[in-house]
Amino acid sequence: MNATAAGLTRAPGRNGGLRLDPVLLMLVSTILLLGLVMVTSASITIATRDSGQPFAYLERQLILVVLGVGFGALAFMLPIARLEQLAMPLLIAAVLLLVAVLIPGLGHVVNGSRRWLRIAGFNFQVSEAARVLTLIYIASYCVRFEGALRSSFSGVARPLALLALMAVLLLAEPDFGAASVLFVTGFGVLFLAGAQLRWVLAAMLAGGAAMAALVLMSGYRMRRLTAFLDPWADPFNSGFQLTQSLIAIGRGEWFGVGLGASVQKLFYLPEAHNDFLFAVLAEELGLVGVVLTLGLFLALAWRIFALARRAQAAGMKFHCYLAAGFGLWLALQAFVNIGVNMGVLPTKGLTLPLMSYGRSSLLVTLAWLGVIMRVHHEVASGSRGQARERNA
Repeated sequence: MNATAAGLTRAPGRNGGLRLDPVLLMLVSTILLLGLVMVTSASITIATRDSGQPFAYLERQLILVVLGVGFGALAFMLPIARLEQLAMPLLIAAVLLLVAVLIPGLGHVVNGSRRWLRIAGFNFQVSEAARVLTLIYIASYCVRFEGALRSSFSGVARPLALLALMAVLLLAEPDFGAASVLFVTGFGVLFLAGAQLRWVLAAMLAGGAAMAALVLMSGYRMRRLTAFLDPWADPFNSGFQLTQSLIAIGRGEWFGVGLGASVQKLFYLPEAHNDFLFAVLAEELGLVGVVLTLGLFLALAWRIFALARRAQAAGMKFHCYLAAGFGLWLALQAFVNIGVNMGVLPTKGLTLPLMSYGRSSLLVTLAWLGVIMRVHHEVASGSRGQARERNA
């Protein structure tokens, strides 16, 4: 353990008190509450049809929120220095999870994709946890090999090779969206850690070319791409989901049709409470609701990046890269989900963080937020401790 990490583990005890970020808590709570309202509205019809209980999805989402907050509290209790020490075992766990889900009999298949492990009767999407564990290792790598990362291509090539391996495992499920988000987020963390721009751009171009080749070689992905480019060419088959989403967004106009009054959620728009929750929100709350939602996510991402800057100023590099990685992931996944709903991006199957009915996504996101809260706690404690030492 280096001197900085050792100081961090002593800081909370030395300065005393639990330090949470009230602004971050308020933003997360507001997004969660808005998500609960919209999941209830978007799912009430399908829940009534499937189970006879109109609030079935609300009850499940509430349970997931409680469990996620519990996981977040457990994550908060783990010192960041300890998390840094566990970076390699966590990476190995991520690889094992992605391999296990591909083994027949272990991996659970839903809609043609083998992305889930069934644990105690619960389907857990392993890519959600694997991405977080991989980014923790990337943050650790940026601290341990900072010199090589900044000065040589080999220092950049090693984490890029790891990201490529994880992307291949994700694509084998297949989960093109998760692979893309992990790749771009990993690139972002490496760039923020000091990797030279020309190497990052070269790697991104190579990765983009590889992704394009995968799309061209897969008839399924090619059909999804062509449907995205012109969904109205086949509005009752390949373009059905996107056309219904666009109709929902268009119906919302300025102030929406009213909460609960969406027509598209009445079995027209598939996955209305999940991947396409934003379309229902736009229909019911209009442009005002859309701007509010975008503002909340922008404010949350901004707050997390501000935390990363404070950690960097305090010399806590691993803390900085953890926060930056989460901020990049949150902003990117929200952008992709909203872009898919608006027809700007091809359908990826990614949830809207903290809002969509996505069990694995919600649990992992809240647990990762616990880590971010721990980062804030240690940065605040360490900064105040250093200020006291200077004043003494």
